[in-house]
Amino acid sequence: MHAPAGAARTPRRAVHAQPLTRLEPVSKFCRHGTLTERCPICHATVEAAATRSPSAPRTRQARGASTQSRPSSRSALTVRHELRAQDDGYRSSLAPGLRSTQDARQLAQAIAFAAGRLAGLGADPPGLYAQVAAIAELEEATWLAVLIAYIGPLESEQPFAAIEAARCPWGELPALDAVEQGPRGSLERGRGAETLSAYRRFADRAGSQQLAFTADSSWSPQQRFERIYERLALPGLHRRARYDLLITLGRLGRYPLAAPALLLTEDDAVTLAAKRVFGIGDRLTLERRARELARAAAVPVEALDLALENWTREEPITAGFWGEEARGASFAQAAEAALESAVAALRC
Repeated sequence: MHAPAGAARTPRRAVHAQPLTRLEPVSKFCRHGTLTERCPICHATVEAAATRSPSAPRTRQARGASTQSRPSSRSALTVRHELRAQDDGYRSSLAPGLRSTQDARQLAQAIAFAAGRLAGLGADPPGLYAQVAAIAELEEATWLAVLIAYIGPLESEQPFAAIEAARCPWGELPALDAVEQGPRGSLERGRGAETLSAYRRFADRAGSQQLAFTADSSWSPQQRFERIYERLALPGLHRRARYDLLITLGRLGRYPLAAPALLLTEDDAVTLAAKRVFGIGDRLTLERRARELARAAAVPVEALDLALENWTREEPITAGFWGEEARGASFAQAAEAALESAVAALRC
């Protein structure tokens, strides 16, 4: 019905639209440039948050009412901190993840040992490495290098004892069920025959081991290293074993191979250590910072492969260079020069 003429109109109440709440997207990446759950620095926080039980809904309580003590949810959290030296103000653009002079010095020492080992491989290799360099038959020499990398030298006075016990001619498969592997070996119990059979198929497809590791003659040593490294991604043959194998064959002069980078394709001990030292998780940035550190320390980039892993360990991996008798003059000279340059580069 219409209101009679002259009647006062009731003013309409203004209706204001309620503003919509805008939900901001939550980033899945941490401040180190990688997925939060994969970041070696932030993973402890994520893991702790995942173990929290969902909190009960809050209820309002009248003022003045007595409150009962409730167990803190923090008591259920367990945050694991990696052992690192106390922050003493140390900073370096070459190792942004380091916060102490002690950590930097330990890294310099690890670089020195790894650089000395590379020099020793080329000039005065110990044990079975010397046999890989001396065997005239290239197929047998290559096969022995494969067994060394796959089983791995032990940390003992007889680092090659387990490899020597399992050693067999090319074309045969060794018995590996009772073989003790070294700290960088790739041997998995019950899977040795599978992995080495896959390696034999890798060589058979090329026609021989020599052809498999030579590949395209037009490749540079760096290109050859990277391409063959990719082709050696066989079941049970992890990154460090592949990398060690190619370094060994190149340093002993059996094939023209030279590492172009660390090739951090797996989350192994080397990659995790690199993330801590360089303070980031992005693999391209890790590779770039590794090259910058190697250049500043005047060492080959492949020296950082063993150096980074040893930096995280209380007892370093000697990788076949156990004891002073295995480390000749070339080792000592290269290690001393690398230590001096690494300390200067890291300013520690």
